[in-house]
Amino acid sequence: MAWSTQQVAELAGTTVKAVRYYHQIGLLDVPERAANGYKQYEVPHLVRLLQIKRLSDLGVPLSEVAAMGRADEDPDEAIRVLDAELAATVDRLNRVRAELAVILRHRAPAYVPPAFAPVSHDLSDRQRSLLMVYSSVLSEESMEEFRELISEGDDTEEEFEALPPDADEAAIERLAERMWPVVVRTRERRPRAADLASDAPRGPKHAAQAMAEAMVQLYNPAQLRVLKRLTDLLAEEAPDTDTAERTDPDPEG
Repeated sequence: MAWSTQQVAELAGTTVKAVRYYHQIGLLDVPERAANGYKQYEVPHLVRLLQIKRLSDLGVPLSEVAAMGRADEDPDEAIRVLDAELAATVDRLNRVRAELAVILRHRAPAYVPPAFAPVSHDLSDRQRSLLMVYSSVLSEESMEEFRELISEGDDTEEEFEALPPDADEAAIERLAERMWPVVVRTRERRPRAADLASDAPRGPKHAAQAMAEAMVQLYNPAQLRVLKRLTDLLAEEAPDTDTAERTDPDPEG
């Protein structure tokens, strides 16, 4: 008995399009044709088609089916490789589900790294954008340090975020001077914060360049001038205790 393409596809639980594709890529031999020109599939074709479908259902890429689908070949190694790949996929999916659970619990944007989900609602769109850039270039340890830093927000940070692009020089100078002792004390408590890019996976220079470019494009001109002035102040002698306390009466920051 011989079957048509439609019939053999139905028997194998697949489609005529799939059968024709298997012919095209050399997975399934093309059967002889009857006098009317129609292909005539026999039991070996059906068996081979069932083998292909079974391996595909197991997750074997079609590109590898030819190497492990014949009865006279030992598929053990290919199966072990497939099993390892599936195990890695399961681990990845479990990790993703755990991350999604954290994001859902805090109702955070899906793109926010899970560790930042608890504080994501306190961040501006600009800060979230910076966070995404930082997460692409910094190490996990530095990102954890950064998470703790932004969790310690203060009034100067809010003022900096709200600073309009046309702020005058007096406002810029005043804000930089207010931020200065806060940053100094933060660096005393967290020395790593002064150089988050030091252990970047692709190198400090690459990370620093990406972070600097993000800041240039995301912050407005007045905010950039504040950062420039703050950098100049930090390069000078740190403020003494009395100055720091007069500027910010909370010694804990």
